[in-house]
Amino acid sequence: MAGAVVQTALRILRPRTLAATSCRVLAPVQCVLPPASCVLSTLWRSCPVRTLQLCSALCAGHNKWSKVKHIKGPKDEARGKMITKFGMMIKIAVKEGGPNPDLNVNLAHVLEQCKSKNIPKASIEAAIKNAEKSKPASQHIFEARGPGGCLLLIEVLTDNHARSHQEIKRLIVRNKGMLSDGARNNFNKRGVVVVPGQNISTERALELAIEAGAEDVQETEDEEEQPILQFICDMTDVRKVRASLEELGMQIISAGLEFVPRTLLSLDQDQLDAASTLIEALNDFPEVVRVWDNIQADS
Repeated sequence: MAGAVVQTALRILRPRTLAATSCRVLAPVQCVLPPASCVLSTLWRSCPVRTLQLCSALCAGHNKWSKVKHIKGPKDEARGKMITKFGMMIKIAVKEGGPNPDLNVNLAHVLEQCKSKNIPKASIEAAIKNAEKSKPASQHIFEARGPGGCLLLIEVLTDNHARSHQEIKRLIVRNKGMLSDGARNNFNKRGVVVVPGQNISTERALELAIEAGAEDVQETEDEEEQPILQFICDMTDVRKVRASLEELGMQIISAGLEFVPRTLLSLDQDQLDAASTLIEALNDFPEVVRVWDNIQADS
């Protein structure tokens, strides 16, 4: 009975194939039906379908990564890592200036970045409390040279410097780089105020920088490849530049202290891919807070 039902279905859906492969009623041989998997595969190929491609988000911390082939992990995993990194930044800020953001400028800037990234309030409060109660940890900056000669600064928060040094070195060497003393000489620690860059011309950006008292302005992109403007200023002028930009009607995304490269380096596509892989491997290490580089944004 079951064989008759399947033959009837096949005769309706694939009459030509059935005619060629069906058994003769009068022939004294046993009729052998194709496996169910073959039937389903044949029927699937016979129906017009739309191809659906699934892939994870492309790594694009700056627009220099927009052409990188390396694929990041799922969004949920990336967000979890982001929350962890901000927790470490809060811990560093609290260790340096205390848990009160009104008295700790660096902490205030970090908390503002957390809010701009929609970090849950509970996670922020827990990070501040944990920073006060956690065991002693020290902050270190590792200097490295990556693929194509790019320079990297790797900020680490750890309670075991020797272990962190060994692991960071292993990751760098595995990804075609090496530790390199002196890389920090190519970076200046500056204040950086970030605002959206949509519909703002280069000329207007320079005018805003002058009016706000910033030393320079750089056009780049955020993690979602949206245009942003980074206003560079002295570390002591962050609040002043931020307030001036707000008075000029600009929405502030973040404000804080960063390492800004003195000179930038252009990489070809293969070198950019390799540098992206190295930086991602470093960021995946739990004790790494941030990684700075001197890679030209329009590579």
